[in-house]
Amino acid sequence: MSETYGDYQKTIYTNGMHDGMRPVVTTDPEKLEAQAREVMEKKAFEYVAGGAGSKATMARNRAAFDNWKLIPRMLAATTIDTSTNIFGQSYPSPILMAPIGVQSLAHLDKEPGLASVCSSLGIPYIMSSAANSSFESVAAASGAGKRWFQLYWPQDNEITLSLLNRAKENGFEVLVVTLDTWSLAWRPADLDNGFLPFLTGNGTEFGLSDPVFQAKYKEKTGISVQEDIVGASKEWLSQIVGQNHTWEEVAFLRKAWSGPLVLKGIQHVQDGEKALASGCDGIVVSNHGGRQLDGAIGSLDVLPEIVDAVGSKMTVLFDSGIRTGSDIVKALALGARGVFVGRPVMYGYAINGQAGAEAVLRGLLADLHLSMATAGVMSVRACRRDIIRRLPDVKL
Repeated sequence: MSETYGDYQKTIYTNGMHDGMRPVVTTDPEKLEAQAREVMEKKAFEYVAGGAGSKATMARNRAAFDNWKLIPRMLAATTIDTSTNIFGQSYPSPILMAPIGVQSLAHLDKEPGLASVCSSLGIPYIMSSAANSSFESVAAASGAGKRWFQLYWPQDNEITLSLLNRAKENGFEVLVVTLDTWSLAWRPADLDNGFLPFLTGNGTEFGLSDPVFQAKYKEKTGISVQEDIVGASKEWLSQIVGQNHTWEEVAFLRKAWSGPLVLKGIQHVQDGEKALASGCDGIVVSNHGGRQLDGAIGSLDVLPEIVDAVGSKMTVLFDSGIRTGSDIVKALALGARGVFVGRPVMYGYAINGQAGAEAVLRGLLADLHLSMATAGVMSVRACRRDIIRRLPDVKL
């Protein structure tokens, strides 16, 4: 029998029994955050782990998973197929690396280090436009690995076109446009720390390296980006925060990007329908991991109705709250074609660099494989609604 994702469990046990080796990061999703807290700088940890307001939306994301229960079937086949197809591309699993900015907060290897890990595991790496690294460095680290580009949409169309062209030139195949962060939320942890990394040039390198932005900044101020990193960083931030775009402007993106176009941050059926009408190929049902609107509905709570409305006509992906293999099975059963995983991987990256991030992802892949096996679900295609049941809301 060929090696499967589930064999990672055997590897851990074998290493422990024969060599006394323990995993480089905890395999317990409930302990992972605490382990990362121990090794990260306080303000960096709280930036990654934090949420909007009272963190009610973060709590709701997790509670939404508890409202759905798997109904296992017995005496099913023993071969598990975790592969899936998204936008005409075959992937070995439905897991995608969520776009997360400022990855230097977790590890000095920044985005290229994590992109390399994802490439080695066949997981698409989604590069954030709040990155510490360039298109070129991430593309080189990814090698033949699949890579997508997440855009915080600038106000200036010429700058937007420049970013999209650079993405294309460097092999980024899918454009993911985040809609829900045109205004930063009230985030108490970051406010109490007085910490917004972008204001000091951390997480703006991507934009500051853009030739169109550089030329416009020089024309406006008379000085170069390199001579005024702090000022240029503030100018870059003003491009992507403070003014919203409109549904009519999506046509500009559709014309400018020839590959799959995905809108991230959809929480309402009508917005899913508007995305479809605007010519988008997919949407991500997401509330930004609870980082933007306190008291918002959990992403899994709205996934089924959005899938029912547009899922047969476009690709629906899921984000916000994934922690375990069974979480993934539930999201797939409710109609998602793939799921984004964010904070857990960043915690692993912080704890033990590339080895830590790889351990978290391999553990999640193993958990997915084993959850499917023990639930009697033999393939991603078999993850349908008849394998789950909704129970009354749990108390928060």
